[in-house]
Amino acid sequence: MTTSPLETQPVLDLPALDAHLRGVIDGGLVGALTASLIGGGRSNPTYRLADGARSWVLRRPPYGHVLPSAHDMVREFTVIQALGGTAVPVPRAVHLCEDIDVLGAPFYLMELVDGVAVGTPEQAEVLTAPERRRLGFDFADTLAALHAIDPAAVGLAEFGRADGYLERQLGRWERQWEASRTVPRPEVDVLLSRLRKSLPDSRFPGIVHGDVKLDNVLVDRTDRGRIVTLLDWEMATLGDTLADVGIMLGFWDVPGEAPNPITRGIAAMDGFPTRSEMLERYAATRGVDLPDIDWYVVFADFKMAVIMEGIAARHAKGETVGDGFDGVADMTATLLHRALDQAGRSSVPTLRH
Repeated sequence: MTTSPLETQPVLDLPALDAHLRGVIDGGLVGALTASLIGGGRSNPTYRLADGARSWVLRRPPYGHVLPSAHDMVREFTVIQALGGTAVPVPRAVHLCEDIDVLGAPFYLMELVDGVAVGTPEQAEVLTAPERRRLGFDFADTLAALHAIDPAAVGLAEFGRADGYLERQLGRWERQWEASRTVPRPEVDVLLSRLRKSLPDSRFPGIVHGDVKLDNVLVDRTDRGRIVTLLDWEMATLGDTLADVGIMLGFWDVPGEAPNPITRGIAAMDGFPTRSEMLERYAATRGVDLPDIDWYVVFADFKMAVIMEGIAARHAKGETVGDGFDGVADMTATLLHRALDQAGRSSVPTLRH
């Protein structure tokens, strides 16, 4: 991750934030509070805070219009707090503020984890091929560890409702599309029709991350094949855990195929396990026999297309902060075409037609 000064960005109200945090942070603040925008994300503005002695990460929803149920800071804080101490590496939850009078929106603070970002091809260049291979398998193992957790055992029994999750997801992302779309795209109706007709039975309920990709992990500085934290839990809930597997595979590029425009071919780099190896590793680690998961991969590309459309819409209105938004609008069409192509090649007849 990189940081940038805030002079040209919407500025955090540091006096208000300072006054609030002095009363809630253990030990108070040592010195004047400073903030810098952490680059790399396109969704929730994320800042590095420091008081001269300690540092934290602050997450808040996007500026401007936010879709209903999206960018929920309370949910994100709740899940990382619950997963602390489990086999899933997450930052330590520090403080949640739901009082919108402080910064104009809910926000939370978490531990600043010392790790290396590997979410772009340029960042992954520093890894050796053996490190990339170990990282890929650690990624699959981390996801399997998350899905093996009993939600009730970590206080998340009421975090969501697994029954009917896939049907609700289709409805949710259709509504998000209608609220965000910048141009008509007939392929959306085609995809939604096929996804509804081929809706699978959910067999593996559990905690769902919702956005599992290499851009959302940090690795150890001295052991770059080992994940030290999994980030960006804003879409976490209880549901069908195979939805996460579909996202993982949708982001897992392979040589010879058109890359996912978000990840730009990172997993096709030398050393990373193949998509099939990732699926086999996940199934073996979790100890389950997986059904056909074509539906989940198609749905993953559709969901990400809707997310990119929402980001493009906010960017067009000047409601985004930081860099990395050039070409986002083009990603929507690419992801929709990928989803249609995958559906057309599926072994599931109702997904093909």
